[in-house]
Amino acid sequence: MKKRLSALFFLGLAISQIGVSQEKFFAQFPAGSTPQEVGQRVAKRYTESRHGFWGNSKNIGYHEVCTWNGALMFANATHDERLQQQLRARLDRLINEEQEHLPGKNHVDLNMFGSLPLMMYVTFGEEAYRTLGLTYADTQWQLPADAKESQRRLARQGYTWQTRMWIDDMYMITIVQAWAYRATGDRKYIDRAAHEMVKYLDEMQRPNGLFFHAPDVPYFWARGNGWMAAGMTEVLKVLPTDSPYYKRILKGYRRMMKSLLRHRNAEGIWNQLIDQPDFWAETSGTGMFTYAFISGVRHGWLSEKTYGPAARQAWLELVKYINADGDVREVCIGTNKLNDFNYYLDRPRTTGDFHGQAPVLWCAAALLE
Repeated sequence: MKKRLSALFFLGLAISQIGVSQEKFFAQFPAGSTPQEVGQRVAKRYTESRHGFWGNSKNIGYHEVCTWNGALMFANATHDERLQQQLRARLDRLINEEQEHLPGKNHVDLNMFGSLPLMMYVTFGEEAYRTLGLTYADTQWQLPADAKESQRRLARQGYTWQTRMWIDDMYMITIVQAWAYRATGDRKYIDRAAHEMVKYLDEMQRPNGLFFHAPDVPYFWARGNGWMAAGMTEVLKVLPTDSPYYKRILKGYRRMMKSLLRHRNAEGIWNQLIDQPDFWAETSGTGMFTYAFISGVRHGWLSEKTYGPAARQAWLELVKYINADGDVREVCIGTNKLNDFNYYLDRPRTTGDFHGQAPVLWCAAALLE
């Protein structure tokens, strides 16, 4: 019980640091658009879904982990014990009966799986969940025997050997380390995440506050920037304000949010390439930016007067893209980096993809925080 109480303390650390925003913009939503209703629909859809795998492998994919985490965040925010137990039973089946689907520990997209059992530990206090989750958090910083010299150099500088300098990494790396910190109280985990985040900010944030998909891919892809926005949000939620990295990350976050505010389309959401007004509206990136806006207002990092209305509008517009089955439409499929403008323009769009389901659940939970 002591361990669980300690973990719950870190879960609520950000609120004790800064305080919770007023409900001026985050209450009294129209029927059908409330976070309770939307979250229930999308979470139910998840509990009825099959697993989503990583590429052509049998490994549970990061996109399912993000949705699973989001459903648990929503269940915790609404104190929905039935949903909590459904999500827990799904993990127990994976661990005990479907072990062939447990991700390996050799890629940034796979190690982030550890965030799920760590969140389960914080919720239920089951030590086995923490033990499992920490193996993913720790191996993200443990050099493999066949590490390349470039990876060894990163390790000597205090960075994970999984560093790729793709902006997607700033969620995949930080989410597992942030939850390891919540689950243990050990500063090394959040310090790792923050140190890594500052590297990406220093090397990749552009003068306009946004991020290219990678240094050699000069396009402001929505979901890639969404991973960055959500990653900074997750770090700031738990990073102690006395950290030497705190002010730098907060500065980078605010700079990005200011740019996102300027680049909304006519609906008040964001396009597949953020700075291209003729592109199509893309919902996974929109959901992640909305989550960052909501969290920023909630935790006092952003002006409620300026960002509260924008966050509300984005949520209401995002909800319009959810069909009767609880599936989010207009989701860009899984996307590798490529230095080709038309590659991003022509990416297929899908409905019900976990990339789009996850941030809707994050937003619903944040609105109910």
